[in-house]
Amino acid sequence: MCFHVLNKLVFNSGMKKSVLIVAGEVSGDLHAAEVVRAAKARSPATAFWGIGGDGLQAEGVELLQHTDRMGVMGVAEVLRQYRFFKTVFRQVLDEVDRRRPEAALLVDYPGFNLRLAAELKRRGVEVFYYISPKVWVWNRRRIPKMAAAIDRLMVVFPFEAEVFQGSGLRVDYVGNPLVEQIDAFLSTVPRPLPWPTERRIGLLPGSRPQEIERILPAMLAAARLLEERFPGVSFLIASPNDRIERLVRQGIGQCSEAPRRLGVVSGQAREVMRQAEAALVASGTATLEAALVGTPHVLVYKTSAPTYWFARSVVKIRHIGLVNIVAGRDVTPEILQHAATPERLADETARLIGDAPGRRAMLEGFGRIREILGARNAANRVAAILCDE
Repeated sequence: MCFHVLNKLVFNSGMKKSVLIVAGEVSGDLHAAEVVRAAKARSPATAFWGIGGDGLQAEGVELLQHTDRMGVMGVAEVLRQYRFFKTVFRQVLDEVDRRRPEAALLVDYPGFNLRLAAELKRRGVEVFYYISPKVWVWNRRRIPKMAAAIDRLMVVFPFEAEVFQGSGLRVDYVGNPLVEQIDAFLSTVPRPLPWPTERRIGLLPGSRPQEIERILPAMLAAARLLEERFPGVSFLIASPNDRIERLVRQGIGQCSEAPRRLGVVSGQAREVMRQAEAALVASGTATLEAALVGTPHVLVYKTSAPTYWFARSVVKIRHIGLVNIVAGRDVTPEILQHAATPERLADETARLIGDAPGRRAMLEGFGRIREILGARNAANRVAAILCDE
């Protein structure tokens, strides 16, 4: 029986219905929390449980595991924690067998969630997937397996719907949740942040421990070089939560090349972007956020050697940054792996400070990104699909 039929029967009977939700990373947790909020407004008699972070926890979701442990990226990093992920996978399936949820909402996190989708399908759980695995980057041969395991896929980039044409998988472009989130944020009054001076550059080294370890030192050294070039410039590091902030502060303490005028804040990434003249940003969702906020930035990424060489062998597209992928051209510079030296990062950032041609061209590109993504309420659309349709 379809979940939307069950939804009406359960809602009318006053029974609680059970929905598994899995969002293994910070960005997915934020988007999932918005969906849960919208879904509960439509169907209050719903018990969400699963894997997530602070956002889902704040919405009353019962967490089996927190994103702090789940947010790992890269072949070598995953292999090091293979036993942990295997245990969590088994834990989720044991709870599925015990609770027998009517549906599951899997949010991004493909390495875990695609395997989980297949197991859920075998158990008769209706599978909804929000924020598609980027098979157009890695491997389109995954599409038939996705079609067999997923009942409905909700994508956040317009071109993604075309990728799945002819697969038999039902796909909806629901809009990109960042557009509405950023527009709502930009309508708020700026909050005071501890910038040491009035000339401001943001540093966003990522949300995973291994990103802090590999990317933060290069950003700090680049900041020190920029401090020498631009008198009065200061820096603020944005961490996603208090736990990552502690790692950031440890990293600063271990760095001999950190800038003198430096601050750290937690949970204020978008505010740092809004107030910064330019930024260094780790590859990921944060780069698209920066573009929508209107912050000129340089994309940075460094990972383990095995992960980097594996990625180079399988990536099928020219760009890795979401801004450039959506635009279909170079909008922001992508500085990766061994190329991400302090000198190179400082040079690229310097081109974005003041009324520079590179800055103006980048801002024009950001405007095009907004046009492509459009403006839809993604969370409400996903909630409607999950609950009503």
